[in-house]
Amino acid sequence: MSKRRNHDAVFKARVALEALKGERTVSELASAYEVHPTMIHQWKKAVLEGAAGIFERGSKAAATAEIAEDTVRDLHAKIGELAVANDFLARKLKPWAGK
Repeated sequence: MSKRRNHDAVFKARVALEALKGERTVSELASAYEVHPTMIHQWKKAVLEGAAGIFERGSKAAATAEIAEDTVRDLHAKIGELAVANDFLARKLKPWAGK
């Protein structure tokens, strides 16, 4: 398994750009970077789909993406907290639910 479990954006971009160059196959890149070939295909697709946005929105796109990532991370944390609280309450209220 890869030493970099949580791949950062720079790493993903570098690998995707190498895949786009076509100098090495996706299998070769996957082996070299210790990632699954499917991940490289996804990163490559993301680069191709997002390339036009660089020219449309300029540097605002990067700032918006960073904010969006932070927001998603915070929301996932909140969902986890609420799920734990919900499970706790469900267990505590179980004796009274049958009455």
